[in-house]
Amino acid sequence: MIRFEDVSVTYDGAAAPTLSHVDLHVPEGELVLVVGRTGSGKSTLLKCVNGLVPHFTGGLLSGRVVVAGRDTRTHPPRELADVVGVVPQDPMSGFVTDMVEDELAYGMESIGLAPPVMRRRVEETLDLLGLAELRDRPLLSLSAGQRQRVAIGSVLTTHPKVLILDEPTSALDPGAAEEVLAALQRLVYDLGVTVLMSEHRLERVVHTADRVIVVPGDGGPLRVGTPEQMMVDSPVAPPVVELGRLASWSPLPLSIRDARRAAGPLRERLATLSAPRPAPRPTATKYAFTATDVVVRYGPVTALNRLSLRAANGEVVALMGRNGAGKSTLLGALVGLLRPAAGSVRLGNVDPATLRGRDLVHHVGLVPQQPTDLLVADRVDSECAASDLDAGAAGGTTRDILERLAPGIRGRTHPRDLSEGQRLALALSVVLAAAPPVVLLDEPTRGLDYPSKRRLGKSLQQLASQGHCIVLATHDVELAAEVATRVVVIADGELVADGPAASIVVGSPMFAPQVAKVLSPLPWLTVTDVAAALAGAS
Repeated sequence: MIRFEDVSVTYDGAAAPTLSHVDLHVPEGELVLVVGRTGSGKSTLLKCVNGLVPHFTGGLLSGRVVVAGRDTRTHPPRELADVVGVVPQDPMSGFVTDMVEDELAYGMESIGLAPPVMRRRVEETLDLLGLAELRDRPLLSLSAGQRQRVAIGSVLTTHPKVLILDEPTSALDPGAAEEVLAALQRLVYDLGVTVLMSEHRLERVVHTADRVIVVPGDGGPLRVGTPEQMMVDSPVAPPVVELGRLASWSPLPLSIRDARRAAGPLRERLATLSAPRPAPRPTATKYAFTATDVVVRYGPVTALNRLSLRAANGEVVALMGRNGAGKSTLLGALVGLLRPAAGSVRLGNVDPATLRGRDLVHHVGLVPQQPTDLLVADRVDSECAASDLDAGAAGGTTRDILERLAPGIRGRTHPRDLSEGQRLALALSVVLAAAPPVVLLDEPTRGLDYPSKRRLGKSLQQLASQGHCIVLATHDVELAAEVATRVVVIADGELVADGPAASIVVGSPMFAPQVAKVLSPLPWLTVTDVAAALAGAS
């Protein structure tokens, strides 16, 4: 179905090829997972399949890419649209209509399907992806996760032979991610669709893949094999695999079920050791922020319903809940972008809605779901220099932060040419340059690989130790387990749980990290904690 024949891709100004001498064959009806470090070339590999590389991205492509018998060099993306469906990292970048149902139908209209066929496929897709209740909603009113499902649905309605997905579950809550992955498996198993998917949340998908392609990121040869083969020494691996490596399990488990079967001796050993104590919650008489009985409405929809929350300096608070629960709305109210219809929000004693410019960035900083909203320059080094100036920080401050979060980004690169994870790191660096007392992050690990997430986590913990209050709206249960001192669960705009991270995530089948599920009922959350305990006992 897909063949790469000695393919190399080199972008203008790059010192080395992003992909070098790639030979690859993907047969029909397989689910193939593409893994690698942030910025390694995964997105470039995917864009080669539908001709975006080189027809729209520029650069030099040598060799041949053949999809369903069509050479992408002579068939631009519009001539591949009937066989290749693409879901990009940023769903909004691919939308062409305003309403959910219209977006699902647009692709079918473009290829001239009959109205009865279009109607049937729209209904099937609404049910398949759990979108029925959203059919009449404007796309701009949806949460990021809801937009992601609509983007996938708009591609599925055309029944492509090849489906390309770039980070398809990055903005989805665990339940929604399971629904989407189950739908993709049905397409592969029942309809013979070939799925090529890039994903950093390997804990969600690696056990479902038929094969794994590892993109080294240094211009070296791609490695291809079964998930079991590739995870032995893959540079990125989910926690369950890292736990298996630590315990020397063979074969390496890819799923919670397989890991639990192997974990008996490890559980017995850990039962004799002291589990890490949860970080103490800071005591405070003065809070970094206070939200009291906050109500926020979007027309007839109540997004926050008399929600009250406060946090102290030094806390790392993870906001969790299903897509559309109100997490992003709460962050918008805390940064002053949304004025509550009722209730109040205070940063210390200040209403954030009254702050502007430098006064605002020195009180609170928000990294939004779309990091490009914060990026205005045409070069990374220009963006960093402008950020230092806006924040009143010493020259090089933003660049130093960026180098810690995502090392090796060239200063002359345009932000639009960065990977999703690199753009997020740049936006976060811009926010952190002003060192605001309250730092808000909306899905901060979207597009980040595991090493990048660990660097982010350490940076956030360091900020908290310096007295900053960190609030993360996230579906990443592994991040919450690693860095959060406190977890707040929101549902339908209301606060339904609030407590120490360990007690909230361990007690929830939906939000428990992989290590907690494998080692239950022992109170261990992360591979880092297990490794430290075993090292201390040896």
